[in-house]
Amino acid sequence: MIYYFSESAGEAVMENRIKADIAIVGGGASGLAAAIGAAGANATLKVVIAERLDKTGRKILATGNGRCNLSNRNLSGKAYHGSVNNVMDVIAETPSAEEFFGELGVLCTSDEQGRIYPYSSSAASVLNALRIRSAALGVKEVCGFEVKSIEKKNGRFLLRSEDREIECSRVIIAAGGYAAPSFGTDGGMMRLFREKGYRTAKICPAVAPFKVSREALKGLKGVRVKGKIAALSDGKVLREEYGEIQFTESTVSGICVFNLAYLMSQYEGRLSLRADLMPEMSVKKLEEYLFSVQYQRYDCTLEELLTGIFVKNLAVYLVKRAVGRPLTDKISALKYGELHRLAELIKSLEFEVTGSSPWQNAQVTSGGIHGSCINARLESKLDRGVYFAGEILDVDGDCGGYNLQWAWSSGLLAGRSCAESLKTGAKNDQDK
Repeated sequence: MIYYFSESAGEAVMENRIKADIAIVGGGASGLAAAIGAAGANATLKVVIAERLDKTGRKILATGNGRCNLSNRNLSGKAYHGSVNNVMDVIAETPSAEEFFGELGVLCTSDEQGRIYPYSSSAASVLNALRIRSAALGVKEVCGFEVKSIEKKNGRFLLRSEDREIECSRVIIAAGGYAAPSFGTDGGMMRLFREKGYRTAKICPAVAPFKVSREALKGLKGVRVKGKIAALSDGKVLREEYGEIQFTESTVSGICVFNLAYLMSQYEGRLSLRADLMPEMSVKKLEEYLFSVQYQRYDCTLEELLTGIFVKNLAVYLVKRAVGRPLTDKISALKYGELHRLAELIKSLEFEVTGSSPWQNAQVTSGGIHGSCINARLESKLDRGVYFAGEILDVDGDCGGYNLQWAWSSGLLAGRSCAESLKTGAKNDQDK
């Protein structure tokens, strides 16, 4: 069914053109927040969400493994990357996640890492609360509406899909980036605005695994180990993280690895990973430990050298890579140099990064509409009346709730800014 809004609140008439004050492209986290921000700031405005899929908020349901990691108590500018330089100002100007969702009836809790979740541990309860408030404010959802073009004429915007149009005074672009395309974010809006002359920062997957050669990972599939991992370029350590490192047949993964993925945008083709699998021990201490194991297991084979330290797959992998002897050799046959190499490998296991993970495995997009294209209110400097929110902007955060906090905050500010601009515009018209 196709609607436009009449002057009477709640009244809808069949038509192929939908009329509204504010149109929001994208019904994800930032889009829903923008709708609530706009309609909450001015209840007389007619706000519509144009969503490409058959329902709004599908990606929200997948966040935090279905638990919806809403934010983090340890918010810091160091956790955000990109050319938008006022991220923390935007966050400071809007309610915290706990305040925002508390007003929506969602009770929150946090874990020892500061990650904030709904008390229900259910992303569905978050989405339901957003949609309930949005509907209560009179926001209309138009699903199955894929924006193909945006034009401005006589101070009004016209958004076209294949069979419908939305006419409005202001537009908020909250269509996401390229990550997780199964949830409707295929980068279409980013391409559209690039064609309009907007500058975009280099785009690559963020909060995602790194690809390395299959040969280098042979034998490690399914291994999980706690340690320290660093990203390097030309021998220089760019950033280090602690946590659980995970291996597949073609990728190195885990939250600690995800937090390094954004570096691909700057260092693609010259990036490597270095894992310290025993960060609590120095090389010398580790050597001493290996000598004691050699003494204790003198008559055992090399296959048993690291038993009790690492899981079998990892233990065998390390011995084969460091020593190069048949695993049937006796531990007693090892020389000092071989034990030293093994200790060094455990402390410095390196992999050359061969590429980014596919978009379907990425949680966030690194890159997007460049910060130079927007002002402090998230309004376009190129097209007055166009605002941006969420992942389509060149902002990506670390894993742990930072990206959803940006979605809520940027959406609320863009929505509120839109509503305020219309009020200002109306006053200016009266003054004339």
